[in-house]
Amino acid sequence: MKITTIIFDLGGVLIDWNPAYVFDTLIPEEEKRKHFFENICTAEWNEEQDGGRTIKEANEIAIAQHPEWKEYIEAYYERWEEMLGGPIEETVEIFRQLKEGGNYKFYALTNWSAELFPVALQRYDFLHWFDGRLVSGEEKMRKPFPEFYQLLLDRFNIKKEEAIFIDDNLRNVEAAQNFGIETIRFTSPAQLKEHLQSLQIL
Repeated sequence: MKITTIIFDLGGVLIDWNPAYVFDTLIPEEEKRKHFFENICTAEWNEEQDGGRTIKEANEIAIAQHPEWKEYIEAYYERWEEMLGGPIEETVEIFRQLKEGGNYKFYALTNWSAELFPVALQRYDFLHWFDGRLVSGEEKMRKPFPEFYQLLLDRFNIKKEEAIFIDDNLRNVEAAQNFGIETIRFTSPAQLKEHLQSLQIL
């Protein structure tokens, strides 16, 4: 079956986002910083915001559990824009080439807080190149849950056998594969370009 639809993850594929840009300086002690991310503002905690929980509620929960870390918990979202490192230019260029070719539909499927996604929309023009976007925080569901992939197909009338999904997160890639969507695990723009060329997409 011919590929007609290309689905991009955003963070780590098209957009560089890393809390280290703030916390390497804010908490210079490596062990203390490691403890913070493994026990307080964890990946799981952050994903609840991606799934629709408000930042206010997230902060209240974390501060109630770890009041001595209040300053750092609040900094996580107060300084969130500083964690945006900019576009991953080489991937954006691949997207540009594909878009200009006019042969595909493009969609974004992203785990992202609804409160913070407007910042990205203002900052990155290429987010407006998509034919549609599905933002987890707005839909109150997220990757890797199959209903989020199904919602994308239903919302935009996508045939999964005609789609390919690009994501840097192995968990999300495996979930898409299990759901029946062909995937590319993104590791670098050069690797993505080579894979797309091997499929005669680029």
